[in-house]
Amino acid sequence: MLDPTKMKDWQIAEAAEETMRPIADVAAELGATPAETIPHGNAYAKLDAHAILARTGGKQRAKYIDVTAITPTPLGEGKTTTTVGLLEGLGRLGKRCCGTLRQPSGGPTFNIKGGAAGGGLAQVIPLAPLSLGLTGDFDAVEKANNLCMVALNARMQHERNHDDAWLATKHLTRLDIDPARVQMKWALDFCAQGLRQIRIGMGAGPLNGFEMDSGFYITVASEVMAILAVASDLADLRRRIGKIVVAYSKSGTPITADDLEVAGAMTAWMVRALNPTLMQTVEGQPVLVHAGPFANIAIGQNSVIADRVACALADYAVTESGFAADMGYEKFWNIKCRCSGLRPDAVVLVATVRALKRHGGGPDVKPGTPLDAAYTQENLELLEAGCRTNLLAHIDIIRRSGIRPVVCLNHFYTDTDAEVALVRKVVEEAGCRFALSKHWEKGGEGAEELARQVIAACEEPNDFAYLCDLNEEPLSVRLDKQVREVYGGDGVDYEPAALEKMRAYENNPDTAHLPICVAKTQYSLSDDATRIGRPTGWRLKVQDVLLYQGAGFVVPVSGKIQLMPGTSANPAYRRIDVDVETGKVRGLF
Repeated sequence: MLDPTKMKDWQIAEAAEETMRPIADVAAELGATPAETIPHGNAYAKLDAHAILARTGGKQRAKYIDVTAITPTPLGEGKTTTTVGLLEGLGRLGKRCCGTLRQPSGGPTFNIKGGAAGGGLAQVIPLAPLSLGLTGDFDAVEKANNLCMVALNARMQHERNHDDAWLATKHLTRLDIDPARVQMKWALDFCAQGLRQIRIGMGAGPLNGFEMDSGFYITVASEVMAILAVASDLADLRRRIGKIVVAYSKSGTPITADDLEVAGAMTAWMVRALNPTLMQTVEGQPVLVHAGPFANIAIGQNSVIADRVACALADYAVTESGFAADMGYEKFWNIKCRCSGLRPDAVVLVATVRALKRHGGGPDVKPGTPLDAAYTQENLELLEAGCRTNLLAHIDIIRRSGIRPVVCLNHFYTDTDAEVALVRKVVEEAGCRFALSKHWEKGGEGAEELARQVIAACEEPNDFAYLCDLNEEPLSVRLDKQVREVYGGDGVDYEPAALEKMRAYENNPDTAHLPICVAKTQYSLSDDATRIGRPTGWRLKVQDVLLYQGAGFVVPVSGKIQLMPGTSANPAYRRIDVDVETGKVRGLF
């Protein structure tokens, strides 16, 4: 018997892997044919998305469910665990279901957070492959991104070293790239703060590249990763990669991957990454793993392709949006659903007692340190304050999209009956469905209440609608509306350079109608991570406005957001090792 109170997550995963179902059986039960299943051994497989969508006509068969959360604390509150638990609960009730999740990034896996496979008896397996590169999608994203940087630097070197006549012999025209306006960086899927700012091309002589300032971002922040998440098929992927603005000329003309004649080769790297990877929960339900952009600096969703495949094959398709409703769900609602054409039938809002206490004014929490007694002992005053501020704020956000959420209280063993009753009372007073779920401890059995509430919610009509009209409202008006109606702020303040960029994008017909993808802290509804609960009396401060033309959105940047995170003093890699007798990886969590 697997007991999460006595076993670590990796031990549960290792034990479950001994009896997990052959992936061909999982695929067949989901409805994929043998020809559409591309095995990578017996434990996981790629699914041929193009073939499946062609056979099914791409029609949405499934009820479509998004899982989001209240504002997280640094400890993490189990949104992925809840997503997997819901799948197990649906499976226990005999429903044909499929999950769609992002692939874990190597940065968090080997840093503070650890893996992102769920936890306890609600995990995706096999754990080690999922956490260590899986079928190579992230490697393809890195290669495509970095090939573009190679093309850029080589072109700058050749234009510096040769005149126009020589360039013409190579069938090249001078792009006159401005080294101070290069938009792209190199990609690496680790947290490597030492690579945020570097200088390249410093070798002696003219043949060692163009010397300039450069840097790295984490792979999940690459626009190529964002494109993988939103592309509908190979043709769309190729078109979007070609439109990536890599740099600007000295006269201000955008230089794209197509201009560098590298977009085709970049797409060649990405072909193998276009199909989602099929895995399974501890209890055998299918899960499609695909793409991995962060939600505080990118779109924060798994791929449109995976969702469309799940919706074509299953009766219930469950996806997850990164971080809280103001971040991941807002981007699911206003960006991903536009790209996919899918509309959610239900939304699950995950909360925990300890996170609600934090938002009610509880003491600060830090990973790796003992929790204050306020979180391990009953404290109804803190809990109610957190419910009345942060929980109700996120309920309001989801309702703004036209859907009444199901609030799931992810149960911890320290939660008391009185605390659970208080959260239920607040939720039901707000007119929402409530479910207590013990999936971490009991798997699908512990998630039956949640599964039943979600099934019932899927049968309710909703009025899902986008926050803004992209064709009628200017970018700055849409951002202001998002700040006021989603985040609860009083408006937007721009740095002069950011305002100039925003006005330029508004006046350009190629960018004026793009969706907005805000980059800000995940730890607050505001742009200040220290402001917990439901902050009021603040304005969003925009330092920069980035253009992801290939992915198809404009990115206002607020607060101290790093596109390359740093490694902590106590990273997870210190506890990861290999059993040299069996070759099994130990210590992932």
